[in-house]
Amino acid sequence: MQSLVGIATILLCVFGGFMLHGGDLGVIWQPVELVIIIGAGAGTIILGNPRHVLSEMWLQVKEVLGRRKDGQEFQRQLLLLMYELLQTAAGGLKALDAHVEAPHESELFKRYPMILHEPKLLHFIVDNFRLMAMGKISAHELEGVLEQEIEAIHEEMAQPAKSLSKVGDAMPGFGILAAVLGIVMAMNSVAAGADTGEVAMAVAAAMVGTFIGIFMCYGVLDPISNRMRQLVDDERMALDSVKVVLVTHVAGKPPLLAIDAGRRLVQLNTKPSFARLESWIDKLNNSEDEEEPATPRRRKGDLRAQQA
Repeated sequence: MQSLVGIATILLCVFGGFMLHGGDLGVIWQPVELVIIIGAGAGTIILGNPRHVLSEMWLQVKEVLGRRKDGQEFQRQLLLLMYELLQTAAGGLKALDAHVEAPHESELFKRYPMILHEPKLLHFIVDNFRLMAMGKISAHELEGVLEQEIEAIHEEMAQPAKSLSKVGDAMPGFGILAAVLGIVMAMNSVAAGADTGEVAMAVAAAMVGTFIGIFMCYGVLDPISNRMRQLVDDERMALDSVKVVLVTHVAGKPPLLAIDAGRRLVQLNTKPSFARLESWIDKLNNSEDEEEPATPRRRKGDLRAQQA
């Protein structure tokens, strides 16, 4: 919704202001200029990027223009998933393998669909739980490995925004290119005996190319690439949160303390308080106790005792 509001605001202010000034939208509609400028930009993107970057760019653009996910619900699912995985790991490696080897078939993972729909985050989680299950690794060693992996993932995910931003910077140049071609055609019309009015219309049509190039740069591609960078940073923060949870767990801290360490890296606008995190975990434990009546319910105070 926010993206649609932004697009509508740009179009209304730019073209509505032009009409209020007495302009005719029909003058701006120059299909040939659009073909030259947008075609040159699209060709530059295709020529300058490998296929996997183009695929990632398409996914990120769809996410920017699509419906935003609920950030608080996403953080709830991520933190509770990590808590359940840590609890499962404490019960033995076989129980953990049943989930991390086929997460899309795991009943545990199915309870957290928003994580299942984030392939990079999902692979990061399951791969590193496998790493922890393969043998002993110190917290310092694990932190170094995870930091390098996150840096590599972030660099790859940031490439589409960088490429789109560079193409956006080039759009005014493509607009000038289209304008020059239009001026060439206008001069040819003079040589062919066109009158002053026809030449003036041809020059005006050519100048529309410059407008389109500048508009595409500052009104379309620059804000989209900026939003893509923000989305990539959000995904990195999720990876960093998982990293801190795993490192804290390997350091020998109890699950609740490990989850709280990951909570502290969440963005402020979606960051749950410790009391809310505790209530989520308490509700999760109570629901598990209802499924297994023979197991005594865990009281809220027992969660805090894990930090001691």
